[in-house]
Amino acid sequence: MTPATNAPLTIGKVSLTVHDLDAVTAFYRDAMGLAVLRADAQGAALGVGEATLLELRRDPAARLRSPREAGLFHTAFLLPTRADLGRWTRHAAETKAPIVGAADHLVSEAIYLTDPEGNGVEIYADRPTSDWTWTDKLVAMASDPLDVESLIASGGNQVWRGVPPGSVVGHVHLQVGAIAPAEAFYVGVLGLDVTCHYPGATFYSSGGYHHHIATNIWNSRGASARSYPSTGLADVEVLATVAPPQSLQDPWGTSITVIARPSH
Repeated sequence: MTPATNAPLTIGKVSLTVHDLDAVTAFYRDAMGLAVLRADAQGAALGVGEATLLELRRDPAARLRSPREAGLFHTAFLLPTRADLGRWTRHAAETKAPIVGAADHLVSEAIYLTDPEGNGVEIYADRPTSDWTWTDKLVAMASDPLDVESLIASGGNQVWRGVPPGSVVGHVHLQVGAIAPAEAFYVGVLGLDVTCHYPGATFYSSGGYHHHIATNIWNSRGASARSYPSTGLADVEVLATVAPPQSLQDPWGTSITVIARPSH
């Protein structure tokens, strides 16, 4: 168990509606390294081992989502170790993956991409929890420059062979129209704790993780409720140990499905 998964509420899988199923599947398989677990004309499931982390739903009739509306900011795939992220970073450089950013967030190191239909993606590794700084139940986070050379060196000479066992969707970052109603929903309804306030954003977690969900207005200030069908985020699955299963929608119509965490 990691700090991301050792909590009452964690992220299961993320579902996206897409136009070009083949192109989006190829991106998450080749650039990200997820395994294709199931694929047919209507959709695909990608993940690690037997665990689905990403579900793609093909709908060529769906309208194309605007980058300024509510919905997905990024899906964040958490690798087990810094060395894993270092190996992926070397692979990304060699294959010219569509990287759009990188940052040292103090609690984690992260690299950002955009998939072929404009969905944001983060691939990251957590720093040891002993390095996290908490004050009054809030954790210090930043977006400092990433030491890419040190990160790549941490991977040694091992070749990237795909997303390793133990990888999960560590968090999901959402675009919303306003912060106050987002906090009212994700704290008051879903039951998460606020762990960080950042200009234009709030971060939430369960069980002391730095964040399982974040909401921001950086591109979507004033956004109205989402109109379906559209490409982009279809559903965020939340795994719960104590909360009852339920289907929810945040104030902008983003679907949050709470299910019981499978026993192993």
